[in-house]
Amino acid sequence: MSTPQARRGNTRQRIQDVALELFAEHGYEKTSLREIAERLDVTKAALYYHFKTKEDIVISLFQDLVRPIDELITWAQEQPRTLETKREVMRRYSESLHGCAPLFRFMQENQATVRDLSIGETFKRRMYDLFELLNEPDAELRDQVRCITALFSMHAGMFILQKLHGDPEDKRKAVLEVATELVTAANPPSRRPARPDSAQTAAP
Repeated sequence: MSTPQARRGNTRQRIQDVALELFAEHGYEKTSLREIAERLDVTKAALYYHFKTKEDIVISLFQDLVRPIDELITWAQEQPRTLETKREVMRRYSESLHGCAPLFRFMQENQATVRDLSIGETFKRRMYDLFELLNEPDAELRDQVRCITALFSMHAGMFILQKLHGDPEDKRKAVLEVATELVTAANPPSRRPARPDSAQTAAP
């Protein structure tokens, strides 16, 4: 998802941002397209050019979030199942979530709407795909929990860390570091695939 600075010059993205602001202020059900248009200082016709309903706006936001996640999953599925690959998955996932805190807050506060639009179930499937990329099929239960926790710590960090003082990028990196530590702990050296160059040649 684009950064706030990059989004300001794009009308479609400005509509998305303002809609999320109003959903947070007044609630999804109590926010109308007219109010979104008024906040943007555009006509309803101009708004309809991009989105016909509030549901269209929410679905578009979710699609913008999911697109880089789908690309990440496709990339990771083609890579060797090494710890380096798993760490890169976490790094790229962290970047894809950058700037998405308002959308996650909307999903948390409007679970009925998320369920009705089926976006919640679709997002869960993405999370399961990412979990499978981080987890080994024969992993112990505690290591499976570590991988799940690593993913959801990134989501939780977007809310909880807002209350803490500090640079947003420093906080994002701190969450990524902790999540990566969990993935590393779930993949101890004894469970990692041996590197080809480390194979020993059998004595004659």
